[in-house]
Amino acid sequence: MNYHNIHLGKTRKQIYFFLIGILLCLGLGILASCFQQSTTPLLVGINDWPGFAPLYLGKQLGYYQNSSIKIVDYPSTTEINRAIRSGNLQAGAISLDETLLLAETFPQIRVILLVDLSNGADVILGKPQLNTLSDIKGKKVGVENTALGAYMLSRALDQVGLSVQDIKIVSLGYSEHEDAFKQGEIDAVVTFEPTRSKLIETGANVLFDSSKIPGEIVDVLVVRQDIIETHSKDLEQLIRGWFMALDYLKQQPESAAQIMAERGGITPKEFLSSLKLLKFFTPVENQNLLSQTDPSLVKASQKLSKLMQEKKLLNSDIQFSSLLDQRFVTQFYKSNP
Repeated sequence: MNYHNIHLGKTRKQIYFFLIGILLCLGLGILASCFQQSTTPLLVGINDWPGFAPLYLGKQLGYYQNSSIKIVDYPSTTEINRAIRSGNLQAGAISLDETLLLAETFPQIRVILLVDLSNGADVILGKPQLNTLSDIKGKKVGVENTALGAYMLSRALDQVGLSVQDIKIVSLGYSEHEDAFKQGEIDAVVTFEPTRSKLIETGANVLFDSSKIPGEIVDVLVVRQDIIETHSKDLEQLIRGWFMALDYLKQQPESAAQIMAERGGITPKEFLSSLKLLKFFTPVENQNLLSQTDPSLVKASQKLSKLMQEKKLLNSDIQFSSLLDQRFVTQFYKSNP
């Protein structure tokens, strides 16, 4: 008997099964990695702002099925910023000024979508006896403790030569605006839709709105940089679903409003009216602005950054251009020319 051949045969079998084991482990590792990516949620934070409602519409219409996308409601953009910074959210819809504020302490974010431009939906409302913005001098003004609230108030006061020292600021969460105004706890309030429509119905006067500062109140979708690669397919679907929702809104406004209005506690008619006070960015505008082919957004951000520093809302100059990432909009644009 040839013991050498027997030993060699055993060795070959051992090597064979060893290699099979390695391949099996690698295969399982790859599968586990894929499985983990598909089940790790992509949490996207939004608040009641009507411009963010198409994300909710996309969810309700099933545009995010078979993905890990989860749309999560938050009381304010300040809390969205906090959640992104801590890792409790992977993405969020916030205003441009909030983006600059977030980037100052957490630069690992990227702007992947331009959402809308406010053209009157952000307002300062006053009691019926207050007819002009100058009338708020010495009055109690409710304002949310956010960068946007402070910015709106600061820009409004500039228009009439007043400062925050000329008014009595009452810090209120957005959910408190309506009741505080109706119960007489404040004389004026810095707020936005849908609370704007609700209070105007009760007799509130519009003292100032975002149409007076065109191009300064822009809303965007930001994501943490570390999830761009791990959730690229989900982000592609998120952007695709966004534009599909906008198309549905355009083609079937009543049906879309019925779905979106339920979040804000207003009627579909009121919701459609609120949308007239903002403008959604098109895919072409997104492509041109995010790629900086059209530099107007970057220029506007530079102006905004300077103003925020002057008002002590921002401590340093933020290079907004370095935050822009057009890859997902570009993919959508190329597939939907």
